[in-house]
Amino acid sequence: MLTASADLVFPRRCPVCDRPVRPFGALICDECSNKPVRTEDAAKYGVFCRKCGRPLKTPESVADGRCGSCRDQGHLFMRGTAVFMYAGMKDSLYRFKYEGRAEYADYYAGEMALKLTGYFRPDEAQLIVPVPLDKNRQKSRGYNQAGLLAGGICKRTGLPLGEHALERVRRTLPMKSVTAAERRDNLKNAFIAHSNDVKFKMIMLVDDIYTTGATMDACAMACLSAGAAGVSFITLAIGEDA
Repeated sequence: MLTASADLVFPRRCPVCDRPVRPFGALICDECSNKPVRTEDAAKYGVFCRKCGRPLKTPESVADGRCGSCRDQGHLFMRGTAVFMYAGMKDSLYRFKYEGRAEYADYYAGEMALKLTGYFRPDEAQLIVPVPLDKNRQKSRGYNQAGLLAGGICKRTGLPLGEHALERVRRTLPMKSVTAAERRDNLKNAFIAHSNDVKFKMIMLVDDIYTTGATMDACAMACLSAGAAGVSFITLAIGEDA
């Protein structure tokens, strides 16, 4: 995390507009603070998917209580939520992941910590576990964005961090342009969880984006196979209901 003195030399960048933050010492520009669309603001009917937490936008989804994606497939995780809608976050997330804007994690982790403590019961998050990044990709990037978010959440909530509880043991292909079924095949047996860390615990997975749930299911499978009592998740952003 950057210090105030470091901000003087290397001004912190706003996670929305990427300009130096004003006023000095803030984590986001005043004029940008309300620009990212929160999931609460996107809920046309004020109802969210009971499984992934996505705002429901069709009468069919509202009646069923699940988004189109969760109706089409079963999930291994118990439930989840996100802070922002992806559409307004994609440029920020790209800079965060690929252009070295690790400092964005300060603001985003704070927002995620507030959402986590307001959305989940205390017994649903006994260990915070970031979704692991492939080792070569992490070495190239310099950090795992999910790890930065998870660490920031733990710092703000006092919850324990299971930084190495989950491990990616198989490199997967980029999943930007593949179907949900292809995502699941791609992620099969990609993770292992360490029983000494997760056994009998309620695991809270942390990642930057939720799309189809394939990654969360693969991580949940690993954790449950290692003896976890249950798995939920929180992400920074989530896509629209299908």
